[in-house]
Amino acid sequence: MYPLYLAPMEDVTDPAFRLLCKQFGADRVYTEFVNADALVRSVNSTMRKLTISDEERPVAIQIYGREPDSMAEAAKIVAEARPDFIDINFGCPVKKVAGKGAGAGLLRDVPKMLSITRAVVDAVTIPVTVKTRLGWNDEEKIITTLAEQLQDCGIQALTIHGRTRAQMYSGEADWSLIGEVKNNPRIHIPIIGNGDVTTPERAKECFERYGVDAVMIGRGSFGRPWIFREIKTYLETGERWTPPSMKWQVEILKQHVLRSIEWIGDERKGIVHSRRHFAASPVFKSLPDFRPTRIEMLRADTLAELFRIMDEAVERYS
Repeated sequence: MYPLYLAPMEDVTDPAFRLLCKQFGADRVYTEFVNADALVRSVNSTMRKLTISDEERPVAIQIYGREPDSMAEAAKIVAEARPDFIDINFGCPVKKVAGKGAGAGLLRDVPKMLSITRAVVDAVTIPVTVKTRLGWNDEEKIITTLAEQLQDCGIQALTIHGRTRAQMYSGEADWSLIGEVKNNPRIHIPIIGNGDVTTPERAKECFERYGVDAVMIGRGSFGRPWIFREIKTYLETGERWTPPSMKWQVEILKQHVLRSIEWIGDERKGIVHSRRHFAASPVFKSLPDFRPTRIEMLRADTLAELFRIMDEAVERYS
């Protein structure tokens, strides 16, 4: 069919959000990335990221690091949490990760990237997958060769974000090289495409034009966990599914806030953690003169205040 995956995103794909996306049809979800060195040191906040539930399966725990030994040791610790997959992050472009030789930083040191991959594959018995980018910059788009090398290390699937590290999250994702990897006759593992899939029509184009085995949704899910239902309905029936009403959408956002508070165990921290979702949500983006209300909503630090602002917005704009 048309598998849709929720991308691993730091401070986003916690259990609360993963379960919500699963509820709306995500076929696979990924945890936030987990620092291998912190896992080996048993840092509490990092160990907590290994929390998964049967309700969200199949689920992958993603790890990142810059040394084969620590990544292998971290993989063994992760395996004890019983995820369905371990995913290696070779794609994070942010300076605090890539600048220290982890994540997308390893696109500049392919031998070490391959050593890490082999070490992780050899360390565990569960499937290992990789997520990476096209290359370091426009002059170093190495993904077509790199895909074969990673496959030879024993990974079970490869996710490709259609940007270079230099692009960060700017510009448009280039799916042409993703399609080239998928259509390489020497590639036999599933290829998952990622980048700028925010509409059902675009998802359909990515499946049909580039032949990917699955499409991964990242920022398009912010404040819109029902995007999976939108896309799946269109792919399976050719018909558009739209959320029933603004009130319905706001109730889903409220549900997310409540789940975040329950997960974090603190009302204010749970609200702050959820802010990027209702700040980015299409529920509010197109509303006229909404800016003052949006600012008020983002400043709210109690549940009663936040929900009052949301309810008043529904009354005003519905």
